Amino acid sequence: MAKFFIVLGLVFLAIGLILNFAGHLSFLKLGRLPGDLVFKRDTFTFYLPLTTSIVLSILLTLILSFFFRR
Repeated sequence: MAKFFIVLGLVFLAIGLILNFAGHLSFLKLGRLPGDLVFKRDTFTFYLPLTTSIVLSILLTLILSFFFRR
């Protein structure tokens, strides 16, 4: 159980570092991918990160399946 929390902490650390420096990296356009929907009206903005959600889901599935392979 302790190893799981160590790995989980390292994964969160890596995600935090990536998100922190994502503004400086031009190839990381998470949140602004084609397929992310933005609806703007006068006083209302609705943002639906559809493609970003799918990409993150695939990445997390691959990472977690690597760590929890039996």
